[in-house]
Amino acid sequence: MSKPPLIPFSTTIFVRDTCLCLHVQRAARALARRFDEALRPLDITNGQFSLMMSLNRPEPPSMSAVASLLAMDRTTLTAALKPLERRGLLETFSDPQDRRLRRLRLTDVGERLLADAVPIWKRTHAAVDAQLGEAGPDQLRADLLALI
Repeated sequence: MSKPPLIPFSTTIFVRDTCLCLHVQRAARALARRFDEALRPLDITNGQFSLMMSLNRPEPPSMSAVASLLAMDRTTLTAALKPLERRGLLETFSDPQDRRLRRLRLTDVGERLLADAVPIWKRTHAAVDAQLGEAGPDQLRADLLALI
């Protein structure tokens, strides 16, 4: 004779159908796969595109500023930077005013790659926006920002 489960299967179904965290994670993974596939010809991922785009500023940002924008801790950011640095797409350097502060910038090669990636991102994003309908993209962005 088997003992009854502590959590009934109906609870599992309820969580599956209503958990916002699960739904956002699944959607994020689906979007990531879509953008990864679109950017594959350039040999970058959507995460690398976002990281490189975060460096496209008038002044080279600090590691802390980039980590904050991308909602990453510094250790994760450092690991994400390494492959891009090895490819010569970006560089880190000490701030001239405060040698303890590390700044990041795209190299010329990185800027060219990012420039090649932007039209791909725009086409892919337009397709996603169209899938969401007229008010869908703006409403989704607003709803997601409300959770932050």
